Amino acid sequence: MELFWYIVLMTMLAVYVILDGYDFGAGIIHLFFAKTEKDKKAITNSIGPFWDANEVWLIATGGVLFFAFPTLYASSFSGFYLPLMMILWLLIFRAIGLELRGQVHNAMWEAIWDKAFGISSLLLALFFGVALGNIVRGVNLGIVTEGVSTQEAHYFFLPLWNPTFSPQAEHLGILDWFTVLLGIIGVVSLTIHGANWIIFKTNSDLNEKLKTVIFRLNFVLLALVIISLSVWHVIEPKPFQNFLSTPWLWIFPLLTFIGLFGLFNVKKFKRDGLGFLFSSVFLFGGLTTTVASIFPKVLPSTNDINPSLTIYNVAADEYGLSVGIYWFVIAIVLVAIYMIIQYRVFKGKMDDVGYGEH
Repeated sequence: MELFWYIVLMTMLAVYVILDGYDFGAGIIHLFFAKTEKDKKAITNSIGPFWDANEVWLIATGGVLFFAFPTLYASSFSGFYLPLMMILWLLIFRAIGLELRGQVHNAMWEAIWDKAFGISSLLLALFFGVALGNIVRGVNLGIVTEGVSTQEAHYFFLPLWNPTFSPQAEHLGILDWFTVLLGIIGVVSLTIHGANWIIFKTNSDLNEKLKTVIFRLNFVLLALVIISLSVWHVIEPKPFQNFLSTPWLWIFPLLTFIGLFGLFNVKKFKRDGLGFLFSSVFLFGGLTTTVASIFPKVLPSTNDINPSLTIYNVAADEYGLSVGIYWFVIAIVLVAIYMIIQYRVFKGKMDDVGYGEH
């Protein structure tokens, strides 16, 4: 039962990354490449009807985490309290940047909210990549100091960074060279993803330029992925152990590289949606490869005193997990109906939607 809910949780997280990921990427494109009012409108029109629904997947994922793995929920939300509050404020500023921009037709007012939308999107992409890096690297569970656990075995708390900026320090921070590397990968990959979405959903004058941006950024992404794989052994001595013991798991890295190499053909695609498909495959493959590499751990311990948190020692009672399946089936059917209707209503190009105009 724990495995079922873990798969549900990771699937919902992957859906969130793919759907809200293109919103973040569109915001980054808006920040750096949208120079005219027409370009800005094209970008906001492409995500306007979708962005708030996409963020519901984050809330739903948090709900499943709270229900199915309450110990992990309690540990993570206290230990990562500082970055979680920062992410919350960034989500707020990103939302009000979209909603308030069109309330007053003044150049300074619009510029402020354009920056709020773009910078928040950039930092959210960075922080979600950093979050994944923290999960792969692990944390000092129990806050062990000089071989003595000073707190409960599942408790930890991380400052924003530690003085050494090292992922191997006894007292870790949210930011170190490894987590920042994954954060940069998050920014680059979501920028590509967002650009593909804009190409898919608009006939913007930006589209040809964005294809060139995607092509160039893909070389950067490939280099960053190779670097991350080469330094992974610094964090985990046997990073590919699960793949060697369970060969079918290689499908996830395979999907990652199919998506990555497919994007090099972005200028040749005859259908606008193919780029978005390949970037979605890359994101799905990258996320699943990462979580598969540490399974069954969900939060590794960096010390030898307290054990890592796994899907088995953080899960709720078996009875509760069983009963929850019935409610989950009802919920997923309702969500599927909603998503199908939404994407049918807003299928095709979104140039004339006029989102945010008042």
